[in-house]
Amino acid sequence: MTADPPLQQRFADEMGRLLGPDFPSDIGLAVSGGGDSMAMLYLAHNWTHHFGVRLWVATVDHGLRPESASEAFMVAEECRILGWPHATLRWVWDHSGNVQDAARRARLELLDRWRGGVKHVLFAHSLDDQAETVIMRLMRGSGVDGLAGMRASRDVVPNPIDAMPLSATECLGDGPDGRWTPGYRIVRPCLGMSRADLRHYARVLKGRWVDDPTNQDDSFARVRVRKMLALLQQDGLSLAALAETAQRMTRARDALQARLVGAVRDLSETTLPGQVLLDRDGFAALDTETQMRLLTSALCYVASSEYRPRAQASDMLLDHILSGKGGTLHGARVIVGARQLRVVRDTGAVHHRHSPLGSMWDGQWHIEPTHDGADANAIVRMLGEDGWRQWLARVDRPVPVIPHNAALSLPAVWQNATLMWCPLWEDHADYRATRYVLGRRDTGFEAFCLSH
Repeated sequence: MTADPPLQQRFADEMGRLLGPDFPSDIGLAVSGGGDSMAMLYLAHNWTHHFGVRLWVATVDHGLRPESASEAFMVAEECRILGWPHATLRWVWDHSGNVQDAARRARLELLDRWRGGVKHVLFAHSLDDQAETVIMRLMRGSGVDGLAGMRASRDVVPNPIDAMPLSATECLGDGPDGRWTPGYRIVRPCLGMSRADLRHYARVLKGRWVDDPTNQDDSFARVRVRKMLALLQQDGLSLAALAETAQRMTRARDALQARLVGAVRDLSETTLPGQVLLDRDGFAALDTETQMRLLTSALCYVASSEYRPRAQASDMLLDHILSGKGGTLHGARVIVGARQLRVVRDTGAVHHRHSPLGSMWDGQWHIEPTHDGADANAIVRMLGEDGWRQWLARVDRPVPVIPHNAALSLPAVWQNATLMWCPLWEDHADYRATRYVLGRRDTGFEAFCLSH
């Protein structure tokens, strides 16, 4: 049996696979100061000697522990010694929602606003992280997609329209050069390396790192899984075996995704932006897995949601659809017609939302006037019953272009109680509407399925 190649060679091989052969001139690194991320910093530093890539390093200080500021300072000191620019990105939690999820989202947004023109940011997720992720998703009853684990690279567009510059209180240090461009890619070159190997590498180089005390806090699910995984390893469940399972699930996921895209091409029709129209009989003839993927993809597309709904709730909605009832889930509504299924935004998710012209409504619609004559007091809110009646009174159409119950959640421009515009007015030139899905300009349901 041949020994594994040295970690530095494995890192170079993975960087070549993920970014080569034409490497970008600049790469960002997200370095927390923990053992894995500091090892990645040293690996990347030594790798650049051969490839001439410039590194930009950022540490997100979540401010959740008293030690976090000194840990960020330690990373900055190491970067100064290595000769790379460093920035500390500060976040202040507003105490709403789940702190871990809020911190994850904030990390992605801060890195997005920091990175300038850099398109690739390295994260130090390891083989241990991959194994823990698979176990956690297995415990939640995840299917193929969840058990595929983390991708070695993935695109992120957390900000819908623009990236506001970081303020002096949010960023201490230097950011990459270049004008900000939408979207960046997370790259995980250490995903096949164990935490023990990474720390051994840093130790041999006499590198520095800090151990986050929350990694021993049993109130966090990942910590409990980490300890459970250590026991399972004693009984023969290796990290490598879990990673191989994730790789097999990745192949299965990709095949199922290709089947989904084929179903979208065969069954979907062009409709208003932000709605999905499917052939009902064709949907009923699909296998259950493809039905579920098509349904949850439509829900996510309509609601511009990053995550799919829970499996149990999705199963119940699918049963209702196949029995002709329809239903609401995940901020979307499925309307079952005689020949078609229509997935639209749920009015309950948007009926309280009001936005001024030129800002984002419902996280996915940007509506602005096409000339300077628009009243500054105009707002965007959903069409609703009153808007539907006003629209019918003004148009010369014997049959509405879409059903009444499918139109109510559409965005509309209002001047006090008067309807000024909605997407049903195809020939209305006073307003321009652009829809975004997860930060990207909407290019249709098929394109959405291809990218997710």
